[in-house]
Amino acid sequence: MTLLVLGLNHTTAPVDIRERITFGPDIIVGALRSLTESAGASEAVILSTCNRTEVYCYGGDLDPDRLQAWLADFHGLETENLCTYLYLHQEQKAVEHLLRVASGLNSLVLGEPQILGQVKSAWQTASDAGTLGKILGRMFQHSFSAAKQVRTDTAIGDSPVSVAFAAVSLSRQIFSDLSEQTALLIGAGETIELTARHLQQQNIGRIIVANRTVAKAHELAEQFGGYAIGLTEIPTHLAEADIIISSTASPVPVLGKGAVESALKQRRHQPMFMVDIAVPRDIEAEVRELRDVYLYTVDDLEEVIQENLKSRQQAAEQAAEIIELRTSEFIAWLRSLDAVEMIQTYRGRANRIKEETLQKALRMLDNGTPAEQALEFLANTLTNKLLHTPSSQLREAGSNGQRDLLEAATTLFQLDK
Repeated sequence: MTLLVLGLNHTTAPVDIRERITFGPDIIVGALRSLTESAGASEAVILSTCNRTEVYCYGGDLDPDRLQAWLADFHGLETENLCTYLYLHQEQKAVEHLLRVASGLNSLVLGEPQILGQVKSAWQTASDAGTLGKILGRMFQHSFSAAKQVRTDTAIGDSPVSVAFAAVSLSRQIFSDLSEQTALLIGAGETIELTARHLQQQNIGRIIVANRTVAKAHELAEQFGGYAIGLTEIPTHLAEADIIISSTASPVPVLGKGAVESALKQRRHQPMFMVDIAVPRDIEAEVRELRDVYLYTVDDLEEVIQENLKSRQQAAEQAAEIIELRTSEFIAWLRSLDAVEMIQTYRGRANRIKEETLQKALRMLDNGTPAEQALEFLANTLTNKLLHTPSSQLREAGSNGQRDLLEAATTLFQLDK
């Protein structure tokens, strides 16, 4: 059986590639079932975020080339054009990779906590879709435990560094005092909530939350004294916004160049600061061409983020030691499964011999054989039958000079040489 992860992330692929290889909530269940039905996986989990898309698989008929072809074909791309951006990890490296991802060690923002929630969501989706089995189920649960240990035993999460924090830090470079500014936040997920929290800490003047589901927007806006609108109302309120930060799961842009041009005219070309955290992008790339607009994507935030990472580097080294240990634990469990199956088979054979011999001894008693004679028959027969196969195999090993098998038997049976 093979365990592997195939994927791409912010270090291997630019945003225009990543946004073409995403699995939105409307297609991910179908993709999981396609993996198990046509790509040779007996178990599958898909992790798809703005910074990464990864396919975790376990099965006896897994072929990396076939899996790459499936990923490209599912998204309508040529395999040759995609494979240059992909990484592949198998067995122990696959386990280590997942533990690092769940712990935030492979994130754009080192140690960011949001990824663990996304990993748990991927696990839950696979469970609901029926593609989560014993191996991946245990592996993902193990990653949750490892991530918790990293968060508890190191200072990886002590510094307030995240994509949301970086976006707010950039906005302060454009507008030194945020108390007079209005922020339009598009979306209502964890990243937007974290952004609103950072803005509030910087005394933002006003917050508007726009979301496809207005009730969810209202729920978030209420926490920060903001105002909620639907996505269709954005053009009406866009001119009010000095800061626009967007992170939705929309497959198409929610903010176009024309709407921004109209807003700029109403604002008399007062500058607008925009951060598009979404993948696929929420804001049309052409918006960057407009004067008085400062548009950043997740890739643009990396330089800002790097300045805030120094305090986490030592913690990351400590976390790596934890990951190494926890990876070894899981691999030991995985390898033990072969022994468990062997033990079950051997015990089953021994129990059949016991039952057959016991029935013969009971018939002897029924036929008047003395109990002492029946017990002696039971003991001798059990001993002979249980030792017959190992004894004959050891004799053959000795004749063939198989020293390794003889040494293994010495350890297995705890024999004094």
